Amino acid sequence: MANHWQTDELLLTLHLYCRTPFGKLHQHNPDIIQLATAIGRTPSAVAMKACNFASLDPALNQKGLASTSKTDRALWNAFLENATDIAEQAEALYETRVIAMPLHPLQVSEPKIPYGETETLRETKTRRVQQFFRRTVLESYNHRCAISGLAIPELLVASHIIPWAEDETRRADPTNGIALNALYDKAFDRHLISFDDDFRLVISNKVKAQAKNEVFKEYFLKFEGKVLEMPYRFLPDVGALNRHRGKVLCVA
Repeated sequence: MANHWQTDELLLTLHLYCRTPFGKLHQHNPDIIQLATAIGRTPSAVAMKACNFASLDPALNQKGLASTSKTDRALWNAFLENATDIAEQAEALYETRVIAMPLHPLQVSEPKIPYGETETLRETKTRRVQQFFRRTVLESYNHRCAISGLAIPELLVASHIIPWAEDETRRADPTNGIALNALYDKAFDRHLISFDDDFRLVISNKVKAQAKNEVFKEYFLKFEGKVLEMPYRFLPDVGALNRHRGKVLCVA
């Protein structure tokens, strides 16, 4: 009799998929072995289930596996519709069932959330969503700034295209994120830069007004028109970028 996958197991495997390079979705990966042990599955079964999610990701263009189930698709679609809710559930399960303790705090673009006995439920959920978003976005961009190529983790931020405060359902959506270094993250957040329909860097007039400044030339103007270094999965949402770019064009 088939040993059907439970919802919690699928959530944990989706979590694994989002934080693991595609080339490491195999039974010998220590993270896959750890998850398999936690949920009572074989490493090969966990690896195959993670590959099922990869087959549903259009950015990867992988052929679907015969074992991809309606339940797999349903969870994937739920993730696309409300990534925040799915991400919070998956992070909570990861903390309690896999590592049995909170994850090491990660750098995120939003204010840091305090730890300890006074942490509220809302703060806990916020922390989990932030962790999921950062991990997934940076992994998708191979831990490199999409503009400069900088690959120093401490200087990278998972930037939201549609701001955190504007749409709760998009807070953990990796298609609503771009990996940028701290300078470009701040410029992107303040609508000083954006990307056009072909993912080329757009510079606001406010920045262009500094054309004679060598610093601005070096860090901004020389990158104008440069195509965004695309992620290998979870491509940035064009509609979200259009919305963001409209605000850039309004910056004097």
